[in-house]
Amino acid sequence: MVKVRQDAWSHEDDLLLAETVLRHIREGSTQLHAFEEVGDKLNRTSAACGFRWNAEVRNKYNDAIELAKRQRKEKKRETARKAKQPVITVSQNEQNNYMETTKTKEKYEQLEQQPITMDSVIDFLKHVKKDYQASNQSKQSLEQIQQENEALRNEISDLEGKLTRTAKQLETVQEDYQVFMQIMDRARKMTVFEDQNSLKSPSFRMDKNGNLQQVADGPNQ
Repeated sequence: MVKVRQDAWSHEDDLLLAETVLRHIREGSTQLHAFEEVGDKLNRTSAACGFRWNAEVRNKYNDAIELAKRQRKEKKRETARKAKQPVITVSQNEQNNYMETTKTKEKYEQLEQQPITMDSVIDFLKHVKKDYQASNQSKQSLEQIQQENEALRNEISDLEGKLTRTAKQLETVQEDYQVFMQIMDRARKMTVFEDQNSLKSPSFRMDKNGNLQQVADGPNQ
């Protein structure tokens, strides 16, 4: 059905529009959704509701709009804070221990309210025994965890020692390499110097025409 309502806006219509928009702002929704909701209730288009809000109603509720925005921010911060809170899980063992302890306490309270008989005392002692066994199991679990932590600490200490020794060995290798390179450099320079000394200066002689000729190396013919 097409919405074609053309009558004027009443005070109640404006109030409904303002309350709906402010609610959507507080809840983090959009004004468009608010206009659509009001349009459905008043048989008007969302465009007509938006025009009425921006042209006539909005300026009357500036303070309320700012308050709704602050409330929206507070709601977002609260939601984020709750999301960051750690979820505490309780193991089945701990639940059983708690239930056994609670049952023992209840039995003790019942025993105080009832006449003491041999059967009631035996029943109470059975529950005490179960509670004691559950407590021992928790103690053993704690001791096992402590032993595992100690073993891990020892392993970390061993690895740190190996790392220190490896770093020292690497430093020694680097020093040896530097010394080796220096020796090689000196040997190379000495070889070049000896090669230069082994080269003889060329000899010249004058021929019959008065020209200089280089004398070849080697034995005289």
